[in-house]
Amino acid sequence: MTRPRPLLSVVDDDESVRESLPDLLYELGYRARAFSSPEEFLGSEALDQSNCLILDIAMPGMTGIDLQRELKRRGKMIPIIFITASRNETVRSQVLAEGAAECLYKPFSDTALLVAINSALDKSV
Repeated sequence: MTRPRPLLSVVDDDESVRESLPDLLYELGYRARAFSSPEEFLGSEALDQSNCLILDIAMPGMTGIDLQRELKRRGKMIPIIFITASRNETVRSQVLAEGAAECLYKPFSDTALLVAINSALDKSV
């Protein structure tokens, strides 16, 4: 019996990211779901099904960092790969210190993303 492909959930307020990143993830062999906000993700069944979260840091309303903390508060240990257009090393260090698997600066290469995903999924096993 084959194991189902891991589900990666993308949470980003940028529509172009929500449209393109799941396509790339499919090509890399993963299942993918996209959400426009942390609140939308929290209200979905993907909350309990996701094997990894690809999460923008800066979003209106609840930020990616807020979602990271909320997941921790709920005891949801989903590996997180942050993606951000802001090259702020302080914020990057903060999210990594709080348990994120990786923090990639946009634009990132397919290879960098794949390495981050493999690392995140290895840590979650």
